[in-house]
Amino acid sequence: MKFPWHSAKRQVAEGIAGSSYASEVVVESRAVPGVTFTIAKMSFGRRVELMRRVRDLTRRTEFLTASEDSGDKMDAALLRAEIERVYVTWGVTAILGLVVDGRDAGVELLAESGPEELFREALAAVHKETGLSEEERKNS
Repeated sequence: MKFPWHSAKRQVAEGIAGSSYASEVVVESRAVPGVTFTIAKMSFGRRVELMRRVRDLTRRTEFLTASEDSGDKMDAALLRAEIERVYVTWGVTAILGLVVDGRDAGVELLAESGPEELFREALAAVHKETGLSEEERKNS
């Protein structure tokens, strides 16, 4: 019996045939020309790590979102922003070509002081590599 998920053609197409596998992918920024992000690909261990990092934040966000209180809604929005920061700091392993306030920017500096448009682009690249659907992203 042949299983399609074991086919050699599929493994070659996905870049996992043989003994070589790249655990990261480089993405060129469209928002800021000359900037590249190195994004970690999803693996079983990294998925577990990410779930651990966002689990409590996600639970609190769901609880606060269900509230009618405007303060709780604002707290939920703050927690969603914290979850986005976790995704970027977890998924972006390097940034090249970005200087913020005279310093070469890493992930923390991007999140702290970099252009928001670039942060959002990095977040989208991480979401793409995690393979989460739009609905799953809303719930994470």
